[in-house]
Amino acid sequence: MNNIISKRSLMLLSLAGTLTVGSLAASASAESAKPEVVSASSPKVAVATSSIRPDQLLKLLQQEKYERIYGQLGAEFKKQFSLKDFKKQVSLNHKNVTSYKLVSHFLINNTSYYAWKDPKGEKTIQALFDRKNKIEGLIFSTMQQYPETDAKRTQTTFELPFQGKWFVYWGGTNELINYHYGAEQQRYAYDLIVVNNGFSYKGDATKNESYFAFGKPILAAASGKVVKIVNDVQDNKPVGTENTEQIAGNHVIIDHGNGEFSYYAHLQKGSVSVKAGDVVKAGDTLGKCGNSGNSSEPHLHFEVANSAELYTTKSLRVHWKDADDYEQGAYILAP
Repeated sequence: MNNIISKRSLMLLSLAGTLTVGSLAASASAESAKPEVVSASSPKVAVATSSIRPDQLLKLLQQEKYERIYGQLGAEFKKQFSLKDFKKQVSLNHKNVTSYKLVSHFLINNTSYYAWKDPKGEKTIQALFDRKNKIEGLIFSTMQQYPETDAKRTQTTFELPFQGKWFVYWGGTNELINYHYGAEQQRYAYDLIVVNNGFSYKGDATKNESYFAFGKPILAAASGKVVKIVNDVQDNKPVGTENTEQIAGNHVIIDHGNGEFSYYAHLQKGSVSVKAGDVVKAGDTLGKCGNSGNSSEPHLHFEVANSAELYTTKSLRVHWKDADDYEQGAYILAP
């Protein structure tokens, strides 16, 4: 994950246009999930620092008031993009779009995430606003869809891999609500956190122990055989730094048969309580939620894929026991 905006919000925006809460995406081969250098030919535009409200932003786009928007962008963005290039990119992405529909909106840690799409579901806008309605990030992109794989579910039925109430930060079948979606290796992955009273932490935001998810038990979501564990990767300190060399951090991979493997990533160092070869049942404890690997704050990255090979696997859409799916913005209470 790329950390350019490092305020203690969950959402971090890179100049490459990737919104993340920590995941495996930094090493995914799909172009939409890889960091890239912003250029005049880039398909996505990320900008920072503005004071425009969400409704004002859309009106300014419709009125082609690009200079006003550019005037409130951050210095780092302006190093990458001239006003001329910015106008060109926004105009190309916004061309022939007369309206947008709000797809997703939630507020956590005093930061609001907004996502809109055009009536055809092709052109999209994603924006981050702080509590004073200052724009911290803005992305224009084109929606990618994979209906064939969306329609398929795992043969294995999975239960929730945790206890208590959790929040789906990323999850679903498009990039607006699940930024993993563009990468085949993790298309149907979930990033899950714990939120209390609108915050994922209390106290010192730089400490892992301040986050409600940190140390929570992580459970096997279905019966199977443990085929891989990593248990010795340091949790990222301070929170907001990432380990891009060991992207999954401490993790467990379980083989459920039928070519289906569940992944539990970013676990707390030393907390993994199973070993390769162990046979587990749904609900068995695997370890504790942590902040190891390519992770911006304590959370669980959960997914099911067709192999235990991190870089070459293909993500599978999960057949859940108690729901059709869990999408961004949902609070889930494990039964």
